[in-house]
Amino acid sequence: MMAENNGVYLIRGAAILGAGAEDLMIRDGLIAARGADASSAEGAEDATVVEAGGLVALPGMVDIHTHLREPGREDAETVETGTRAAALGGYTAVHAMANSNPVADTAGVVEQVHSLGRASGWVDVRPVGAVTVGLAGEQLAELGAMADSRAQVRVFSDDGICVHDPVLMRRALEYVKAFDGVVAQHAQEPRLTAGAQMNEGTVSSVLGLAGWPAVAEESIIARDVLLAQHVDSRLHVCHVSTAGSVEIIRWAKGRGINVTAEVTPHHLLLTDDLVRSYDPVYKVNPPLRTDADVQALREALADGTIDVIGTDHAPHPSEHKECEWAQAAMGMTGLETALSVVQQTMIDTGLMDWAGFARITSTTPAAIGRVADQGRPLEVGEPANIILVDPSARWTVDPSKMATMGRNSPFKGRELPGKVVATFFKGHPTVLNGSLNTPYRHPAATAAGAS
Repeated sequence: MMAENNGVYLIRGAAILGAGAEDLMIRDGLIAARGADASSAEGAEDATVVEAGGLVALPGMVDIHTHLREPGREDAETVETGTRAAALGGYTAVHAMANSNPVADTAGVVEQVHSLGRASGWVDVRPVGAVTVGLAGEQLAELGAMADSRAQVRVFSDDGICVHDPVLMRRALEYVKAFDGVVAQHAQEPRLTAGAQMNEGTVSSVLGLAGWPAVAEESIIARDVLLAQHVDSRLHVCHVSTAGSVEIIRWAKGRGINVTAEVTPHHLLLTDDLVRSYDPVYKVNPPLRTDADVQALREALADGTIDVIGTDHAPHPSEHKECEWAQAAMGMTGLETALSVVQQTMIDTGLMDWAGFARITSTTPAAIGRVADQGRPLEVGEPANIILVDPSARWTVDPSKMATMGRNSPFKGRELPGKVVATFFKGHPTVLNGSLNTPYRHPAATAAGAS
């Protein structure tokens, strides 16, 4: 723990984006000085010093795809527990998906989630609004009202359920243009995945489990990029999982279609071969795919075809996972392991450097979600949303020690590289020495406004 001070911190000797070591001074929630000037800047004599030799300084991570479960599913996660997990994982902003109970399909519900996030104070919580009423895929939700609310929603998704009606999807894409919004599609043709239990392929045939074909994802992505081109709107593809999906997105970007895409950490590392264990911790939507798909996803993330990391953090009560495979819920936790998995699959393999890491985990997701004060460069005058990472650290994943309520981590028992040492949210250290410190408290004068 660090004692509260006047809000002035001197981060000494951090490698900025993995490059040369420099000092950073934080004051009044902003980066007040950088480099040689930091130790002599105004207020530096009163600063709390954070020794950061050997650590990498990065902009706070932004998750475009988080399930916080509240309201209504507090047995799985709450905004408080989920945002604690996010801060420990190096996040300073998360987008909370709409499949709560009640569904976040009205201004009232998204404002509730937004208020819970502000009260928590660990990260910036940006609610995602549902595309359709009740996620039923029959009628557009109150998109404009959610966009105009205090939550200022800009991302809309029926995640977990595909907007399968092409007319409804077209109307949603047209509607969000009015306020520069984006539709984030869960690409899954439901008629091709009825009863599916895992990736359709060699392993599913051996195990006798109903297969989830790659074409179920790819056909929806192909349709939706053409719809986005037709109406000249923004489309975001959630949790891309197949090599074929990569090729469709690459083709669409080559034609200038305004499409972005995400990949989860687990789809960068794990394959369907793990399902041979029949351990439901590996049951997820979309399913774990083949090693060829994993390699294609890594290459696409490296070359920019896939834009960002989205954790798809999906905590479940233990009884929903510790059961027979066919009855188990789909989903995995991910907020506290994302940085390490991306370091292992992208940084340590040489496919990407730390500047690229900042692009896919911070700058670009903030731009997609239109979060103006996140994903900013570590320069003087910018908001002090900063994380310090020890890339040489090694740790073994123990879900029982995590802040999330979910114990369904597919990385249980694995040794992973890299560890978040500190997280600064709006200039306040929410995490220090790898442990939770104290949450940020919004000034009373702005408590009723948008963060």
